[in-house]
Amino acid sequence: MPGHSHLKDGVASARLCPGHPRLAFPCSLKDVDGRDKPGHDDCWRVAGPPSVVYFLPMTAAQLARESAPTMASAHDKILIVDFGSQVTQLIARRVREEGVYSEIVPFQKAEAAFKEMRPKAVILSGGPESVHEAGSPRAPQLIFESGVPVLGICYGQMTMATQLGGEVEGGHAREFGRADVEVKADSRLFDSCWSTGERHPVWMSHGDRITKMPPGFAVAGTSANAPFAVIQDEKRKYYGLMFHPEVVHTPDGAKLIRNFVRKVAGLTGDWTMRAFREEAIEKIRNQVGKCRVMCGLSGGVDSAVAAVLIHEAIGDQLTCVFVDHGLLRLNEAETVVDLFRHHYNIPLVHVDASKQFLGELAGVSDPEQKRKTIGRLFDVFDAEAKKIGGAEFLAQGTLYPDVIESVSFTGGPSVTIKSHHNVGGLPARMNMKLVEPLRELFKDEVRVLGRELGLPEIFVGRHPFPGPGLAIRCPGEITREKLDILRNADAVYIDQIRKAGLYDKIWQAPLRQDLAGVCRAVAGQKRRRDGRWPHLRIRRGPARRHLDRRHDRGFLSVRHEFPRRDRDPHHQRGQGRQPRGL
Repeated sequence: MPGHSHLKDGVASARLCPGHPRLAFPCSLKDVDGRDKPGHDDCWRVAGPPSVVYFLPMTAAQLARESAPTMASAHDKILIVDFGSQVTQLIARRVREEGVYSEIVPFQKAEAAFKEMRPKAVILSGGPESVHEAGSPRAPQLIFESGVPVLGICYGQMTMATQLGGEVEGGHAREFGRADVEVKADSRLFDSCWSTGERHPVWMSHGDRITKMPPGFAVAGTSANAPFAVIQDEKRKYYGLMFHPEVVHTPDGAKLIRNFVRKVAGLTGDWTMRAFREEAIEKIRNQVGKCRVMCGLSGGVDSAVAAVLIHEAIGDQLTCVFVDHGLLRLNEAETVVDLFRHHYNIPLVHVDASKQFLGELAGVSDPEQKRKTIGRLFDVFDAEAKKIGGAEFLAQGTLYPDVIESVSFTGGPSVTIKSHHNVGGLPARMNMKLVEPLRELFKDEVRVLGRELGLPEIFVGRHPFPGPGLAIRCPGEITREKLDILRNADAVYIDQIRKAGLYDKIWQAPLRQDLAGVCRAVAGQKRRRDGRWPHLRIRRGPARRHLDRRHDRGFLSVRHEFPRRDRDPHHQRGQGRQPRGL
């Protein structure tokens, strides 16, 4: 999502259903009432518009007006205090994977959040600061006085140690990257996971270390450069890890977090998308009442799930507006119309603004200027909103990462992570209130919710796709010819990835067109075992109109290329640069 880009990509398939020429998903979809629709189980065709471009963000005043009790209020919660780590979101995701609601707050707001949330446990994140320096962040003392279990990670471990009477120093040997932790004592964190005397790989990122433990703590694990890699006070349920269990580079990290959630905090996990669906529907009905709602839609995961959820709550009080800017993938516009108008029977206004967008983009080659031009032209949405009239609410697919990435751990606009267009502020002239039913969810939770709502898997599982569409994958001036080449190449490329069984194993598989007119696969693919990045090179040939002939000889010739090793200095596994300041 947003970029946080939450715009989803499409898929291509080799077959069409002759009985359903416009169907863009398996004919064996479930109907709205949950019953299976009869049809052809293997019918597919090119599908996949990107998620809605949420270009109407929210002002601080509107955020204050719209504040309301969250759907998490009735569930067990864990508070995550953010000290500026680049991977704090991963902590929240790992906790939610255990069925427990978690929320991230900057350290300055942690005391107020703790009083409001009344969490059952607290996790202190990592961060780039040094605890021994003057003015470095601290956790609210209230947390340690409350008696709830606390897990400190990296910087969180060090500030916990300092605040409870220990000592931390800098200037010792640093650890960045893989390290081995030797287990020195039993711990509830290690239950059914690590045993005394074993060594386990973890991911370190620190320059300071604890030199004196706080009273009541004991060492449970050490590493070559961290004699207090794992510390614990099991009586008070305080635990500190020098390494990062939330990242995949710590193979058993998820198990350690699970043990903290389940064995230490004693939480069973009542945060499910089935329960969220029921609570969200009730909240939407209470918020909207009998008023009308308008939803900007392009068919990606976020907007699609939001639209279906809201429609399930209020029915025809919802009207969706889909603006086709002419920069979508192959047949995406038809896909959106078919799915939402004909399958879900959601009132949908389809605006074909491709002529207007491409006309304004003519002669524009600067990428940033393209983005600004496309963003400005989405005023067409305002025009359609005025035509519809009577809508008091605007629905957005804002996700939890959109919210937390727009505020840095210092409380102001982040300089390291971009502010997101979903949360900046609605234009005052719209005079509308926001409905954001997905505001508390991560992307993977939205996908689960989409499945719960009956959206087809081929739709729910699609890859991210940029808001400006294919415009940013066409360097130089944008022309219809270049877009057509890229669309067809992209359709074949995604189709081949699906046939190889790789689509769901890859987060993104973008295809871009270079200045020579060659379409290449770029970052987002899996590296091969030899460390090289595969490139899909597609050369132009005589085009044919029929999709079922697109693989024929003469339409597109496809071959794989691999860069020379001297052009990829990090081709050997492990030679890439290490992240800093996690």
